[in-house]
Amino acid sequence: MKFGPVPVAEATGAILAHSVQVRDAKLRKGLLLTAEHGAQLGAAGYDEVTVAQLEPGDCHEDEAAEMLAAALAPDPNAAGLRVTQPFTGRVNLLADGPGVVELDVAALQEFNCVNPMITVATVPQYQQMGPGGMAATIKVISYAVPKDDVVQAAGLARASIRLMAPVHKTAGLIVTDIPGGPPNEKGIAAIRGRVETLGMDLSDVRIVPHKAEPLSQAISEAAGDIVMILTGSATSDVFDVAPQAVRAAGGQVDRFGMPVDPGNLLFLGSLGPRPVIGLPGCARSPALNGADWVLSRVACGIETTGADIAGMGVGGLLKEIPTRPQPRASRKR
Repeated sequence: MKFGPVPVAEATGAILAHSVQVRDAKLRKGLLLTAEHGAQLGAAGYDEVTVAQLEPGDCHEDEAAEMLAAALAPDPNAAGLRVTQPFTGRVNLLADGPGVVELDVAALQEFNCVNPMITVATVPQYQQMGPGGMAATIKVISYAVPKDDVVQAAGLARASIRLMAPVHKTAGLIVTDIPGGPPNEKGIAAIRGRVETLGMDLSDVRIVPHKAEPLSQAISEAAGDIVMILTGSATSDVFDVAPQAVRAAGGQVDRFGMPVDPGNLLFLGSLGPRPVIGLPGCARSPALNGADWVLSRVACGIETTGADIAGMGVGGLLKEIPTRPQPRASRKR
């Protein structure tokens, strides 16, 4: 692609690089100039204008963006995505429903190394999305790029972006109650909101005393594809009331503790084929916390191991909570 100023008389068929004012109108950048535009420019006193001129083997920005989007999501319906029409070298990939985004990170990094003018930007791996949320944007920065580079980038990252929809339809919640403990209604409402945002139904809510025996029985009887436990007193050890109740019900606890803040005191286990999530106390608030990351993955059928949770620490969630003491702050004596 050639870029630079040319005489107005030679600009027909080129792409206007910068917007210019002509009498009472504006010719906007990216416009394919015609002879009529040339006459307008001349009448406005312009002798030359900065343009982009495609050369043999070049691909226009919109054509390139459309080709790249078709490679990243060759079957949008199967990938749970909607693909927008190209405009100014940009195509967006939008979530077609609730779910989490799954990326082939290595392939996308290779894609972005082919030509600095060929780019894809995405949300983080396993980001929870709502319907219409932008999962990725493909942007061709220059007005044209070599078609060979477009073909190379497309081949490196084929089918590398998809939305994983929830595979579980229902969830059960067990809340343990302690005298003088936090109000249950607020916590139940916050968790119901999380579940429904994922397109699921909170089909069973039970409130039991904060003791291992009644909690174990409730876990065994709870309905729902996923079982969640919100304790009146925070789980502080892998052998605390809630994890022990899961074991007593015949389940297992695979991981206690998360390297995120808020959300440290989460545990993850199972009861037969059903996942069991021990929620941290911060799940009583609708604010983002580690439980959101785990629940969204589990709801979408994405295997979530102890190693996966450990990996959430670096570059993950780190957020001060104004309502609690700040251990990082020094205290005056």
